[in-house]
Amino acid sequence: MGNSMKINLKVWRQKNQNTTGLFETYSVEASPDMSFLEMFDVLNEQLIEDGKEPVAFDHDCREGICGMCSMVINGRPHGPKQGVTTCQLHMRSFKDGDTVVVEPWRSNAFPVIKDLSVNRGAFDRIIASGGFVSVNTGSAVDANSILIPKDIADTAFEAATCIGCGACVSACKNASAMLFVGAKVTQLSELPQGQAERESRVVAMVNQMDAEGFGACSNTGACAAECPKEIPLSVIANLNREYYKAKLNGK
Repeated sequence: MGNSMKINLKVWRQKNQNTTGLFETYSVEASPDMSFLEMFDVLNEQLIEDGKEPVAFDHDCREGICGMCSMVINGRPHGPKQGVTTCQLHMRSFKDGDTVVVEPWRSNAFPVIKDLSVNRGAFDRIIASGGFVSVNTGSAVDANSILIPKDIADTAFEAATCIGCGACVSACKNASAMLFVGAKVTQLSELPQGQAERESRVVAMVNQMDAEGFGACSNTGACAAECPKEIPLSVIANLNREYYKAKLNGK
């Protein structure tokens, strides 16, 4: 392979949630222009050719949109680059001969399905607990006719960029989901369509978050530092304000 590089991989292998996992070592020839997931495709082709079980990992869009590509790379969710998902990370971020350690998200709330693939159903259940918007909106109106102040629109849009990948949980020493829940609550509470269930929604989502076994926030900021969409810590402060306001109002 022209302009190739040799990468030594230490990859977490685990048959299922109930078995003990371990690291296995592999060697891969990769192009600097490959994405990290494409390099794993090459690894899996090698393993299949050798009659071995390929490494299970999550992926879908491979464009940084879906949030599926959940790998901890050399101790950092989504790898060493700022503001990118694993699928947007390229092998040129590493050097020829590097050893790269790859693990799944580590959280009791994200049980391992197999190898690097984890079950993030807890996030789905938190979203579902928020319910729905009960306002009778009638027939659809042009979005531009709903006047929303720019600062509110900007805050809601910034929070809405969360892709629910779970890097925040993986980065947090307490496996807290506060950045994720804060982003979703902020997005919904800022816009006029989300006002009807504003207070009951935040209480239900926080209760579900706690029931799923996520840890408490201790404001170390690792979540925001590793978030591929760079969701700010301010959404956690907003979540706390929304929650305490709802509880004071008897929700």
